[in-house]
Amino acid sequence: MSLEALFSAASTLVLPGWLLLALAPRFKWTARLVAPVLIPALLGLLYLYLILTRFPGAEGGFGSLAEVRRLFGDEALLLAGWVHYLAFDLFVGSWEVRDAQRLGIPHLLVVPCLVLTFLFGPVGLLLYLVLRGALRRQLFLDDGGLPAR
Repeated sequence: MSLEALFSAASTLVLPGWLLLALAPRFKWTARLVAPVLIPALLGLLYLYLILTRFPGAEGGFGSLAEVRRLFGDEALLLAGWVHYLAFDLFVGSWEVRDAQRLGIPHLLVVPCLVLTFLFGPVGLLLYLVLRGALRRQLFLDDGGLPAR
């Protein structure tokens, strides 16, 4: 399969997960299995394949912006980077939905966060954290805050 076909397949694979998160967040399998586990796992397999077949011996690295540019000069590794974003952004979106449900945050307020997480990753997460903080006055990401000593 060509890299362009793999790009299209990966980009299409995440759409059902995002649609389920936005439109059917309380469906039994949406935020607990489909979006955070099944789809990212499939993307993880593609990512693993791309990394194992192209990363060894690739030019560039992660030590500087110039090295990252050289690394992503390889289209297969550029695709691996895209797949990385797709998987992690969907995982973050599913966490936003589960966390909002747990805290009683209205889903309609979470949908713009999901859209931004889908399109701009960290911006959507930032918006969700601001929303969460404003509505719940809760900055800690766990139930109990800091552990007792």
